[in-house]
Amino acid sequence: MAIRLAHRCDGTGGAEEIDPQGQTAAQLSQGEGFVWLHLERPAPDEPDWLHQSGLDALVTEVLDAPETRPRCATHGDGVLMNLRGVNLSEGAEPEDMVSLRIWATQGLVVTVQRRRIRAVEDVAEALTRRAAPQDSGELIARIALRLADRAEPIVADLNERIDDLETELEDNGRVPSRAELAEVRRVSIMLRRYMFPQRDALSTLEIEDMDWMMHGARERVREATERVTRLAESLDAIRDRAEVVHDQIMDMRAEASNRQMLVLSVVAAIFLPLGLLTGLLGINVGGVPGAAQPMAFWVVCALLLVIGAGQVWLFRHLGLIGRDRG
Repeated sequence: MAIRLAHRCDGTGGAEEIDPQGQTAAQLSQGEGFVWLHLERPAPDEPDWLHQSGLDALVTEVLDAPETRPRCATHGDGVLMNLRGVNLSEGAEPEDMVSLRIWATQGLVVTVQRRRIRAVEDVAEALTRRAAPQDSGELIARIALRLADRAEPIVADLNERIDDLETELEDNGRVPSRAELAEVRRVSIMLRRYMFPQRDALSTLEIEDMDWMMHGARERVREATERVTRLAESLDAIRDRAEVVHDQIMDMRAEASNRQMLVLSVVAAIFLPLGLLTGLLGINVGGVPGAAQPMAFWVVCALLLVIGAGQVWLFRHLGLIGRDRG
């Protein structure tokens, strides 16, 4: 497992890079401050520090799990967490959320990723500016906040897209793209799938009775929880608004179909008696009225026009045609 970052934070904002190879987790936990190791899978050709670290087998299994969902659980004197962040890699779909596995104790924080997570890079960048976290709890809180910060533009973009679809439907009277609507619904549902469990995981971390979780760290975790909660609620609202737009589109299509069926029904109703009359006059038997009269054809045509006009007037009077039925 490749080591992407290894720093010892002194608890006063400073951090120095270290080489953890050959040292166990217990050895790294000794000393002032705490150590942050950020690992990445897969790396088959590089030394696998995780499985040589001396960590508990359960911790190693959770950190190396291929699939995860957001959660938080205490184990001994540490905390196991799984968090999710939007995928901001080039060519990737943001809703294909990437996982971050965390094992945290007072003297050691191990984070593991399988794909690039920009939020971790944001936190790591602060180490070079003497703005390192003061304790393990603050590091987790910072990562959680940055995960929420990175997700906010994605949710805001979804809000703008659903706003545009609603405007196109309600103000312009046009049927918006069903493909665009389906995409908004799909993305919001997939993001929401992880946001609510992530909120619960952060809430659990906030209330866990861990001695190394200082008050400031708990405040940051609470802020991260509130941000994730707002994001989850926004995704709920986006999903509901998308369903409303979809229902409106279906209503408009049903109304248009009903209008077309009404027109066809009216046309059929108008021509049914006319067809009956012409059919009777066209039968090949003796005694058809007017067969020997030169003007009979024009009389029949005039009669058909009168009957047709009378039916049109009747249908208008009944409100079947010529009125707004919507």
